[in-house]
Amino acid sequence: MAAVQTSERTVAWWRDAVIYQVYPRSFADGDGDGTGDLAGVRANLPYLARLGVDAVWFTPWYLSPLVDGGYDVADYRTIDPAFGTLDEAEKLISEAAASGIRTIVDIVPNHISDQHAWFQAALAAGPGSPERELFHFRPGRGEHGELPPNNWPSQFAGDTWTRVPDGEWYLHLFAPEQPDLNWSHPTVRREHEDVLRFWFERGVAGVRIDSAALLTKHPGLPDFTEGVDPHPYIDQDEIHDIYRSWRAIADEYGGIFVGEVWLPDSERFARYLRPDELHTAFNFNFLACPWDAGRLRRTIDDTLAEHAPVKAPATWVLCNHDVTRTVTRYGRTDTAFDFDTKTFGTPTDLDLGTRRARAAALLTLALPGSVYLYQGEELGLPEADIPLDRIQDPMHFRSGGTDPGRDGCRVPLPWAAGAPHSGFGGGTEPWLPQPADWPHYAVDRQDADPHSMLALYREALRLRHTTPGFGDGPMTWLPSDDGVLAFARTDGLVCVVNLSGRPVELPAHDAQLLGSGPLGADGLLPDDTAVWLRR
Repeated sequence: MAAVQTSERTVAWWRDAVIYQVYPRSFADGDGDGTGDLAGVRANLPYLARLGVDAVWFTPWYLSPLVDGGYDVADYRTIDPAFGTLDEAEKLISEAAASGIRTIVDIVPNHISDQHAWFQAALAAGPGSPERELFHFRPGRGEHGELPPNNWPSQFAGDTWTRVPDGEWYLHLFAPEQPDLNWSHPTVRREHEDVLRFWFERGVAGVRIDSAALLTKHPGLPDFTEGVDPHPYIDQDEIHDIYRSWRAIADEYGGIFVGEVWLPDSERFARYLRPDELHTAFNFNFLACPWDAGRLRRTIDDTLAEHAPVKAPATWVLCNHDVTRTVTRYGRTDTAFDFDTKTFGTPTDLDLGTRRARAAALLTLALPGSVYLYQGEELGLPEADIPLDRIQDPMHFRSGGTDPGRDGCRVPLPWAAGAPHSGFGGGTEPWLPQPADWPHYAVDRQDADPHSMLALYREALRLRHTTPGFGDGPMTWLPSDDGVLAFARTDGLVCVVNLSGRPVELPAHDAQLLGSGPLGADGLLPDDTAVWLRR
């Protein structure tokens, strides 16, 4: 597929798009083997079109041992056989486009799988070889090289260095099966530029960049000292040269980038969104924010302020494939999200969490910018408790078993309440077990309920696409009671979210467009409820 023409490139659809995240193993199983696949996605494109999303972001579908859910890539140009073939991927991209849905693929540039041909060649070639220069191989410290080259902390629990039989150590910021690439090597840069072109040529509209701030490392690989800047492997200045070269490629095809950038410094975060670098970046501060009016308002203000200097649109997301599902998190005493505080057995009130998640959906979709919706959030799925003997996530094992891991938000979707395994594929048990109450959340059951979470999302997305005032653009806070978020968009659109703990009066308005729940008999907005108004 050739590069698009200039007139097509100028349409900034991504500034206010609703983008649906598909985790391929768990979306839909087309061949009945218990694992979701591209055939399952193709069969359910009408579902996504009816939902009203503008694009679909696929987590990695490439050839992989699946040690880390596909984020250990063995070949970026090959679809893993568990998911299908490259021909199927090309058909999916084309069929989705025919349905009005763009495709975004996931690139994992910080590391590859230890089964990748490059790493296997490096192991075979030995110390001092050109093959090892593509990675971070180093001799160890200590009298006999028995100690790791430095003390860098892992992004997962555990060590960041693994020793190979010839005595050298290699760096992996994540699991040992994910060796980090050496981004100071021109071959690494050329390869990833070629991979970008490969997928843009096949018609993808954009690329999500995993661990986008980790690629470049301090050349001396010095020890890490808490609180000392610059960090030796996060947000190195040299990384921006990489993204400037990538942006030039994306511009050839009219493609866009969204970066996974976890940075507390708003000024440094904004550097990734300069006009010649990434188009957007995930807003993790909002995702991790507790259900608290003051905290949410500060986070929204901070987000808009850090994007304003570079004129980039904000992104809003409540959940993804790494994070405790919204319904469960919002039903807990601590409604914030932090990887360090995840434990087994945290109690939750699902009725409360569902009410809040419905309100949060309207809040998120009314804010200026684009929105990411993780599969199953539109069904109100809670976090699932995975039996210990079925957990697969390496975060669990590397924590010594204290972290429940991320599998609970990755359970296969329920499609049909009365079918085996809630309609996920055929009769084969899914790769992760579904809870006994999964039929309650099934798509066919929610289809028949005008008050379901699915019905709420469908109507909200319909209004967002057809009603002036939504999407990218200005917003203004309105006077409101303590614990209430009230803001105006253009064209008379108003969003009010009540987190005050008591019913509150609505501002003067001409019409109610949509509510996350019914108003009280007295016309007041109940606690943990949101409404869209027109005035």
